[in-house]
Amino acid sequence: MRTELVSEPGDPGRPNEDFASVGLPASGQGGSLVVLDGVTPPGDGGGCLHSVPWFTARLGGALTELTVSLQDVPLAELLSRALARTAGSHATTCDLSHPRTPQATVVLARWSPASVEYLVLSDSALLVEAPDGTVTALRDDRLDRLPRSALASHALVDTTLRNKEGGFFTAAADPSVASRAVTGSLPRGEVRALAALTDGAARWVERFHEGGWAECLTLIRKEGPRALVDRVRTLERADAGRVPRRPGKAHDDATVVYVELSPR
Repeated sequence: MRTELVSEPGDPGRPNEDFASVGLPASGQGGSLVVLDGVTPPGDGGGCLHSVPWFTARLGGALTELTVSLQDVPLAELLSRALARTAGSHATTCDLSHPRTPQATVVLARWSPASVEYLVLSDSALLVEAPDGTVTALRDDRLDRLPRSALASHALVDTTLRNKEGGFFTAAADPSVASRAVTGSLPRGEVRALAALTDGAARWVERFHEGGWAECLTLIRKEGPRALVDRVRTLERADAGRVPRRPGKAHDDATVVYVELSPR
């Protein structure tokens, strides 16, 4: 089995709000990956004393433990438990009802000799490569389907769309949001490799249109996750001089986890 991971802040002067891990049980059977993309808080801190990296470290740590230690429990249930545990660690000090309480997108994958399970919540992506080279992007596309006019301001999004019916969902303080995730399972023999990307790394496809998901995974496999992030940074720097520049952050935290599964 080959595993590679890279996670880089968009701004070296700011903490990386992403989290990534690969867990391999001591039994040597199977494993899991966890990728979180923390949502940058508003200027008022979102009613929480803690930072987004504090939140993603705790949620990601809980998910890494649970996906490895409770291999018979579905991923959505594990996300629910991890959210409850994380919320409990600051419920007495922070306003967890605030729409911008610390939160994150989630990608989980867990493999065994028989299957590969997955969970995706919000706008990170999980790429699955079949033995014949076919690549499928597993995504939660609710945010993509919203009209641009509905995303005109953070205040509008927070009031009408964030973690609401008809909008989109992220992992914040409510354990029930786990039931909103995109989940499924594939036979192990149908999966050769996995690549989990936060949207900062997926910009190579989604923002700059340098290639499709299949080309993206081929780049990761041949040159490594670092090569993808480096290419995104080069494109971001070039875009900074473009008039008008594309909307959104000039640079974003970028995380890639690549797992090449051993043949059964």
